[in-house]
Amino acid sequence: MSGSYNQYPPNYSSPQPGYPPYDQSQGYGQQQGYPPPAPQYGDAPAGYGPPPRTNSYGPPQHGGFQHGQASGQYGAYDSSNPQGHSGYYGSPAPPQDQRGYDPYPQQQPPYGQHQQQQHYQQQQPSYDPNNPHYQQQGYPQQDPNAPYDPNAPEGERGLGGALVGGLAGRFAGKQMGGGHGFLGTIAGAIAGSKLQDKYKEKPHHGSHHGSHHGSSHGGSQWGGNLSNQSTERQIKQWFKPILARFNIHSFDCQKPRNRNYAKITIGDVQLGQKFLDVHGQVHPGRHGFNTVKQKLFHYNRPVNCSESRNGPDQFLLQSLEQKFDQESLAKRRHLPRSSNPGGQRNRRRFQCSMTAVGFIDYSGSDLIVASRGEVAWGGSLFFGRRSALFQFEKETVQQMEVPYSSIQSLIIGNSTKPRLTFSLMESPRFFVKEPDVEDVLTHAFHRLALQPARSHKNPSERRRIMGIDPKHRAIAANSFGYGFIVNPQDIQAILALRTLPGFPEMVQWHVSFLADPAFPTQMSQLNAALSVARFRSLPFAVKFQLQRLAQNGYLSPSRVLQLMQAIKIPFLKADKSVLGAAIRRSSNQIPFAGPGTEPSELSIDSLRKLVIDNYDHILREKEYSRDVTQQYEHIASIYKATATPAGIYLSGPEPEVKNRVLRKYSAFSNYFLQVSFLDEDGEALRHHRGISLTTVYHERFKSILGGNITVCGRPYERFLTDLKFLGFSHSSLRSHTCWFMAPFTWNGELRYAGAVIKDLGDFSAIRSPAKCAARIGQAFSQAFSSVDIPRGAFQRLPEIERLDAHGIRRTFSDGVGAKGMISLDSRLQGDVLRLRPSMIKFEASSTQIEICGAGFKPLPFYLNRQLIKILEDLGVPHQSFLDLQAEAVEQLRITAENPINAGYYLQRNLVGKSARLPWLIRKLSYIGMSFSDDSFLRDTHELAILIQLRELKYRSRIFVERGMTIYGWSTNLGLGFEVNNASGIMDETDFLEENQIYCSVQNAKTGLVLTGRVVITRCPALHPGDVQYVNAVDVPLDSPLRSVQNCVVFSSKGDRDLPSQLSGGDLDGDLYNIIYDDELMPTHISDPADYPTVPAIDIGREVMRPDMTDFFVQFMENDQLARLSTLHQTLADQKPEGVFHPNCIMLAEMCSTAVDFSKTGVPVNLTTMPKSSNVRPDFQAPGPRVLIEEKIKLEDTEAPDEDEDEDEPEETAPALRYYRSEKVLGKLYRAIDEQDFFTEIQRQSRSPSNAHNIGLAEKVWKYVQNKAALIQYEHYLGFARDVKEAYEDNMIDTMLENSSHPTHFVSEVEVFAGALIGKDGAQSKRQREYSTSMKEKHDRDVAYTVQCILQGEEQDFSKAEALERSIACLDVAIHEPRTRARFGRLVSFTWVAAAICLKEIEKFAGI
Repeated sequence: MSGSYNQYPPNYSSPQPGYPPYDQSQGYGQQQGYPPPAPQYGDAPAGYGPPPRTNSYGPPQHGGFQHGQASGQYGAYDSSNPQGHSGYYGSPAPPQDQRGYDPYPQQQPPYGQHQQQQHYQQQQPSYDPNNPHYQQQGYPQQDPNAPYDPNAPEGERGLGGALVGGLAGRFAGKQMGGGHGFLGTIAGAIAGSKLQDKYKEKPHHGSHHGSHHGSSHGGSQWGGNLSNQSTERQIKQWFKPILARFNIHSFDCQKPRNRNYAKITIGDVQLGQKFLDVHGQVHPGRHGFNTVKQKLFHYNRPVNCSESRNGPDQFLLQSLEQKFDQESLAKRRHLPRSSNPGGQRNRRRFQCSMTAVGFIDYSGSDLIVASRGEVAWGGSLFFGRRSALFQFEKETVQQMEVPYSSIQSLIIGNSTKPRLTFSLMESPRFFVKEPDVEDVLTHAFHRLALQPARSHKNPSERRRIMGIDPKHRAIAANSFGYGFIVNPQDIQAILALRTLPGFPEMVQWHVSFLADPAFPTQMSQLNAALSVARFRSLPFAVKFQLQRLAQNGYLSPSRVLQLMQAIKIPFLKADKSVLGAAIRRSSNQIPFAGPGTEPSELSIDSLRKLVIDNYDHILREKEYSRDVTQQYEHIASIYKATATPAGIYLSGPEPEVKNRVLRKYSAFSNYFLQVSFLDEDGEALRHHRGISLTTVYHERFKSILGGNITVCGRPYERFLTDLKFLGFSHSSLRSHTCWFMAPFTWNGELRYAGAVIKDLGDFSAIRSPAKCAARIGQAFSQAFSSVDIPRGAFQRLPEIERLDAHGIRRTFSDGVGAKGMISLDSRLQGDVLRLRPSMIKFEASSTQIEICGAGFKPLPFYLNRQLIKILEDLGVPHQSFLDLQAEAVEQLRITAENPINAGYYLQRNLVGKSARLPWLIRKLSYIGMSFSDDSFLRDTHELAILIQLRELKYRSRIFVERGMTIYGWSTNLGLGFEVNNASGIMDETDFLEENQIYCSVQNAKTGLVLTGRVVITRCPALHPGDVQYVNAVDVPLDSPLRSVQNCVVFSSKGDRDLPSQLSGGDLDGDLYNIIYDDELMPTHISDPADYPTVPAIDIGREVMRPDMTDFFVQFMENDQLARLSTLHQTLADQKPEGVFHPNCIMLAEMCSTAVDFSKTGVPVNLTTMPKSSNVRPDFQAPGPRVLIEEKIKLEDTEAPDEDEDEDEPEETAPALRYYRSEKVLGKLYRAIDEQDFFTEIQRQSRSPSNAHNIGLAEKVWKYVQNKAALIQYEHYLGFARDVKEAYEDNMIDTMLENSSHPTHFVSEVEVFAGALIGKDGAQSKRQREYSTSMKEKHDRDVAYTVQCILQGEEQDFSKAEALERSIACLDVAIHEPRTRARFGRLVSFTWVAAAICLKEIEKFAGI
C-alpha cells in the first residue's frame, strides 16, 4: 500500500533499521559498525584509534584510548615516557571538557576547521624551531639519557629503525629564500624491534626499496611500524601543519598501500634542514630517537624522520616547481575561493540517511520521489570536486557515486523538512568493499593501536557492482531519483556549497518521499503490456519508442502505460511509422519533473497532445523530406541499445552504412540491434587503480551476451546461437559493440543467428575464438556499395616467400589481392582477380565485393606525438617541429583577421560546406557586412579554430606540406576476402630493388612522382625502427606500374619485406606516411623491430558460442593499448635515451601484442609492464574545459586550494603531478598559450559594428527586400514553416544521437561546425568518431533541405520560383522564431536560408 513517509520519523531517538538515532544535543552519531571517517592530524572519532587531543601531534596529554583502553597495556614500552610519569600513555582519561573534544558538537565548525584544530591554534605558543627550550604543548620534556625497558616484548618494544627520508631544495629555495641544489626527502615511520637489531648489525648504505614486516634487506632497506592501513592522505594531512610551522607548504607525500612507511619530498634544502634539526634523527636506533629535540608521535607511536640515502625523483621535483609556479600565478589571477566569511573552508561531509529510491514525479501538485518502498540506509554523504559519494554499511561497506555532470537538479529542503533530493540523468555508480578475514582482524588491531601482520589484499579496493541489493538492482536502471534525510543543522552548510566551482545547481523546494511498492514491478508490467493482444496492432516502431520512454527514464513505467491507453484509439488508423517518429520526437520535448516544471506539463492530456502535435508536424514534413534510407541506397536505419552496469537503454533508429548482412536483409533491418557495452555516461568503462570491474564484466555483461535482450516482447538474441557467433567488425570490437538479432522469416525460411552465420561461410576449420570472430567480422565492415565478380574471374597464385638471413620465412605478398588489397595490373586481359593462399581466410558461396572506400587522392600528412618523439631521438632538431607548429598557429591566427580569410579557412576544413557557409561569409563581406556581427556565425568560426588549436596543443597534430598519407580503398569479397586499393601494394613486375618504392600521386589539379631519399613510416609508431629511409624511384614509361596511382608500391626483393618493418605492417589496406621535407630528415636510423609472431589461441575444437562470448568480455576487460601507449610516451620523455630506453622498447612490443589481441586472443601480460609514478610531463596535462553559453569561452583554471583534498574519500585516485618537460613535446605544448590565443581571436572577431542595435540577420533581410522588392513570396510561407520545422527536428535528432548519453545533447553550433568539443583538451577517439558520423548526418540533412528549397514541393528538379521559396524561408526564420523545450531557440536555419537566398538574388540580378 502506498503511503507517505515524507515526514521526519516521529521520534529521532527511536532507532530505525540502518539509520542512527537522532539527538538534538549531539547531531548525527556514527552508525553502529560503520567505520568512521579517516582521522585528521592524528585525531579520530570515537571508537577508532587513540582519543582526539588538543595538539595535532605528539603524545596525548592525558592517557589512554577509549573503548576499553583507559589503562596502559602490559609490557608496553613508551619511549616518550621511559620513566613512567603520569600524563603519558596509559594514564587515566580526563573529563571530556579537559580534553577539549566533543564527539558530536551541536554547531560543527566549517570544513577543515576541526574542533581539535581550533583548540590547537588557541593554546599553542609561538613556535621557534631554533629555540632549544621550546616545548610544544603536548610534548613532554624529554630526557635524552633516560633508559628504556629492556624487558619489553620484542614485538612491542617501540622504535627500532627509521623510514627513508631526506632533504631537497631547488625551486622553493629561490622562491622562499632557501638554498639551491640538492633536493631530497624526509620520511616518517616507526621501525620494529627486529629491524632495530638488524640495523645494528648491517652497514648503513645502499638504496631504499621498501620493507616487509619491518625487516631489513641487505642493510639497504628502511622500515617502520606505521599501520599498514594508514593512508597516504592521512599521513599527508598529519604532516601538513607540522611542516607549515617551518614555512613548508609545497611537498609530496608517498605512502605505499599496505606498507608501514611513508616518504615526503620537500622543495627547499634549508627549510628541510631546519625541520630535521628539530625533529630529525641523526643516529640510528632507540638511543638515536632519544636525542631528537622535539619528538613526533602519530597515534601514540613515535615517528622517526631522517635524511634519505636515496636521491629524489627529479621529475617529482620539477612537478613541485611546476605546481608552485601555477599556484602563484593562479593566486595573482583569482580571489580566494571561499564561500564563508573570513576565508573558512566549506564543510563537505554530512551524516544522512537515504530513505527514497525511485522516480521523480508528481502526486497531484506535489513533487515526489516515488520510491520502491521504505529504505533507511544511514551513512555519510561527501561532496567532492567532481562527484558526490554516499557511503554506508549494509552487511558490507557500500558506496554510491554521483558525478555532478549526471545531476539534472539538486533539491534541498529546510530545517523543518531537511531533505536532499538528487534528480539524475543517468544511474549512479555503485561499489562495495568486502574485507576478508585478515582485513577484519587488521582493522580490529588498528583500533587497538597494535601492529598486525601486513594484509596482502588492497584494503582500499572497491568492486563495481550493479546495485545496492537484489531489490535495488532490479530497478537501478530506471531509478533516477534518490532522497536523503539530513541533519537540520546542516542545511545551511550544504547550501553554502553552491558557491564552489563546478558544483551543480541547487534549489530549495519541497519534495515528498512516497513509498510505492508497485514501482519495482511497473517495468515488467509495461513489457508484458507491449506484447499482449490488446496492443498487438501497434507496430514494432511504435512499441520500441514507448518502451524507450520508460527504459531511458523520460517517464515512469506507469505513466507510459497510461499514455499507451490514451493514444491507442486516436491512432487506430494512423500512419504507424509516423506515430513512432512522433513519440520519439516527443521524448526529446518532455521536461524533467522538478522545480522548474509545472505538474500539468506531465499530465496524460499534455503528453497525448504533444504526441498528436508532433504527428501532425511530421505528416506535413514528409512532403518535403524523405527518409535517409530512401535517399541513399547504402544507408539503413538501425535500432541500438547501450548496456551499462546498471541497465540497458534504447536509442534509434539511426542511419548506419550498410554491411554485407544488412545489405542482404535490408527489408528486415529492424530485426537487428546494435549493442554497445559502456559506462553510465556513455563512455567506455575506465580502468582505475583500486577499482575492480570483474563483477561488471563477468556477471553483468557476460549474462547479457549469453542471453536475450527483450524489446517489446521481441527477444533479440545475440548473434551468438548454439551453433556459431555472428560477430562484429574490427572497429566495433574496439568500441565494445556487437550485434544482436531477432528471428524472422526470409524467403519462406526462418532466419535466426545460426542461419545468418552459416550463409556467410564455413568457419568450422577455425580453432581460435578471436580469429573466428575476426573472420566473421569481415561481413560487418561498413561498405558503400558492392560489385558481383564472376566466379570464373578468380585465379589463384602462389605466395612470394623468401628466407631471410636468419632463416625466417618472409611473405612479401601478404594481403595483396584479397584481404585488403586489389591492385591494377594492366597486363591482364579481361576480368581477372588473382588471389594467393594467404589471402583466402574461409570459403563461401558469394562472390560479391563490398566496397568500403576509395583512394581518389592522397590524404594530407600530420605529425603526432609518437612520431615526433621518434624523430627527435633520431636527430631531427627541435626547431624544425617548432617552426612547423608556429606556421600552423599563424595560419589559424590570420583566419580571424578578415572575413575572406575566415571563409577560405572554413572551406579548406569542410566546415559548413553543405550549408554554403564559406561562400556566405565571403558574400556578406562583399556586400558590406561582417559575419562576426552574428554570435552564432562567430561561434561557428571560433569553434572551428579552437578545435584545430587544441589538436595542435594536446595532440601535436601538425600539418606537413611536404608529406602525404597514402590512403587506399577497402572492399570485402564474398569469399571472406577484404580488398583494398592504393594503400600499399607489391611490385608484381620485379622492377623495384630492395629498399626502393614507387609512389605516384594524382589529385584534381596536380600529379607527382616521388624520387630520391624519403622517410616512410606507419602509425602507430613506437619503436625507433618504425621510421625508415627508402629510395623513391620512377619506373619506365611502359611499366604496368604507371597505371597505379595514389599508392605506394613496395619491392618484392630482399631479406625482409619493408611493410613488416614499419610497425608490423602488411598489404591488407594499411596506410603509410611518406615525408620528403628536408627539415624532418633524421641524422640516423635504427634497426626495425622484429617481434616473434604471437600464435592465436587454439582451443583444439570448433569454436562455439561461449568461446566467442568469453573472448568479447576478455577483450573489453584487457584492452590496455591506450594505457601502454601513454606510459611509453611518459617514459620516453623521462629517460635520457628516449624511445631507445629498454623500458620503451619493451612497451613497444607490448603495444604490438595489444594491437594483435583482437586477432590472436592473447592479451598483454601487464605484470611485466614497467613501473611508473604519478608524475607526468606537462604536455599530458588536461586543458581547460570549454563552455558554450552566450559565447564560447574557456573555463578558468580553478584557483589553488591548499587543502582541497583534506577530506576527500580515501578511494579517490591520487592526483597526477606534472613537471616541465624540456623535450620537444614539452616545448611544443608550452609554445601555445590557449587562453591568450583565443582571447586575441575573439577580440579580433568582435568588430565595432557589433555595438549596433540591428542584428546581422535583419541587415540581410533589408538587403534582400531591397534587391527583390517586387518578388511575391507570401504564398510560400506555409511551405517555409514546414521546411524550417523539418530542418530543426533533424537538428535536434542529430544533437541527441551524437551525445555520449541518451539524455544529454550536444550544442547546435557543434553540429553546424561538424565537430564536438573535447572535454579537457583534444577530442577523444570516441568524440572523433561521433564527430564524423554527426557531420555526415547533418550534411545529408542540410543537402536535402537545400534541395527542397530549390526544387519545391513537386521535387521535379524544376528551380522555378526558387528565389521566392528562399525569401519565404528567410522571412520565417527571422521573424517567426520558436523556442523549444530543453533546446531553446535554434538559429542555424536562418543562415542556411540566407545563403540560398543571397545566391538566388545573384542569379536574379545577373551578377
